[in-house]
Amino acid sequence: MSILGNIIWLLFGGIVMFIEYIVAGVLMCLTIIGIPFGIQIFKLSTLAIWPFGSTVVNTPQSNGCLYTLMNIIWILLGGFWIALSHFVFGVLFAITIIGIPFAKQHFKLAGLALTPFGKSVN
Repeated sequence: MSILGNIIWLLFGGIVMFIEYIVAGVLMCLTIIGIPFGIQIFKLSTLAIWPFGSTVVNTPQSNGCLYTLMNIIWILLGGFWIALSHFVFGVLFAITIIGIPFAKQHFKLAGLALTPFGKSVN
């Protein structure tokens, strides 16, 4: 079932979202300061290309002060808007019964987009 969900996800916007995240990640990695943020964007891209069957888990060191500081900077520099866009798409998909599985994936992406430091995608 997850393969079918991923194929439908890709056909209806997942591939475009993946390409946008890859381009943004490459642009962030062009600067030394942007490399940690680019890596987090690549993490979002892996979840955007294949969300069904993937889980977001906290890493053991996710409670450190560096991760907290980086998440705060991330939220202030644009993570809030990325998470808000995924949340809005999740609400729109949740209106119909057919869209509920896709809404769940957007809510998963919104959670990762809000605080990506200290989390991994399995």
